[in-house]
Amino acid sequence: MAHKRTVHVRRVYDAPAQTDGTRVLVDRIWPRGMTKEKAHLDEWCKQVAPSTELRKWYIRNPDRFAEFSHRYQAELQDPERADALAHLRDLAEDRTLTLLTATKHPETSKAEVLAELLRS
Repeated sequence: MAHKRTVHVRRVYDAPAQTDGTRVLVDRIWPRGMTKEKAHLDEWCKQVAPSTELRKWYIRNPDRFAEFSHRYQAELQDPERADALAHLRDLAEDRTLTLLTATKHPETSKAEVLAELLRS
């Protein structure tokens, strides 16, 4: 029986928490105004981010989250993204993983889609 992984989603601009575990930025573009020191990252996994086309399509209308999630999960089948997702799955296997994003609404972001996939 598989255990449920502990995966959090947070904004990269928020101060790190003691419960974060391994902190991984999952945005393709480095967050504006953020330094590597302030981000307190363990990794930057930009290969798992959605395509530029999908990101631009979604950012124009956040009410499209369900469709974005569906399209993004399809993109995660691409070999490079699938390898990056497998890497995140490995990281979450035996420790807490916090996925970081610069978006203002992390609960409707690619990080949340990834977290749901990793938790299952």
